[in-house]
Amino acid sequence: MSTLVHSVRLLGAASIDPAARDSWALFDEGRVAAIGTGGDLPPADETIDGAGGCLVPGFIDIHGHGAAGASFDDGPDAVRLGRALHRAHGTTRAVLSLVTASVDDLAVRAAMVADLCESDDTILGSHLEGPFLDAGHKGAHTESLLRAPDAASVDRLLEAGRGTIRQVTLAPELPGADAAIRRFVGAGVAVAVGHTDADAATAHRAFDAGATLLTHAFNAMPGIHHRAPGPVIAALRDDRVILEIIADGVHVDLDVIATVFAVAGGRVALITDAMAAAGASDGHYSLGGLAVQVVDGVARLEDGGAIAGSTLTQDEALRRVVAAGIALPVAVTALTSTPARAIGRPDLGTLGLGSIADAVLLDTELRVQRVWVAGRSA
Repeated sequence: MSTLVHSVRLLGAASIDPAARDSWALFDEGRVAAIGTGGDLPPADETIDGAGGCLVPGFIDIHGHGAAGASFDDGPDAVRLGRALHRAHGTTRAVLSLVTASVDDLAVRAAMVADLCESDDTILGSHLEGPFLDAGHKGAHTESLLRAPDAASVDRLLEAGRGTIRQVTLAPELPGADAAIRRFVGAGVAVAVGHTDADAATAHRAFDAGATLLTHAFNAMPGIHHRAPGPVIAALRDDRVILEIIADGVHVDLDVIATVFAVAGGRVALITDAMAAAGASDGHYSLGGLAVQVVDGVARLEDGGAIAGSTLTQDEALRRVVAAGIALPVAVTALTSTPARAIGRPDLGTLGLGSIADAVLLDTELRVQRVWVAGRSA
């Protein structure tokens, strides 16, 4: 069935002025079949008046752990439940983040995600957030399971993922990290520096070895000091690197986020890092076997109080950064084409002619009105 959405600002299509308010897009056979501004509208089986809102590419989350009371580590049913919640908030495709576990358990979970990828192409693969992390910056990861990377463990995980591991976070100061980075990158995995005590020089070395991401910038790593710039400055200074940001106003101050956008707007990927409480009530949860309490939408470990993921959705992240002064087209790019590029999927995150028709219709308050996945209403 073909669908025409008209009377909108159309973002994510290079040939269309994003400021124009009379733009339209036609979806047919899962693709963007036509786009334009004003003039005669093409016929369609379904016609939707966007009422002056925005039509944007479907959001892509490359770092999230769950939602709706479910954690992605817990199997296919939990994945389906969490994905449905995020899809309703505009996230049409996602990488499933898996928290630190034993290599054996992570291999099983990576294989589970690989199986899901075969039947659901909105699941883009897995993100291994651990176990190759620094204990001093472990955040909500079980310290006893953290370890330095070794060739056998890296190969075991790659084999289990069957080509579907899209991202791995590791601390580059750990023994064996340089070799692990090269092995992962050689297998097509985007390596992210994160949960680390690395200084700027160590981060630069990791980027030279092939790392191209910074996991939730500012969180679980040294901050910026005028005599010790740390990994954030190293990433900001390197055009090869994309910086993840959790824009919930808790993990990073919104003025700091606006500053990052001012320096590297095209290299910011807005992620949720959402855990099971996203879209669910406050209360007690578990993340990677650790007890978490959620109060007023903020998740913290019961032991020690460290922030334990977020309860964010990507549409809320969009509203927050726009309210902080980020131009809407720049903010949308950080939710769409930039995260797609970060994991080697430049075919996603766009509404250009012929692209996959993943789209979100937003009203004038940037609230989600409709979601399409490959041209079908989700």
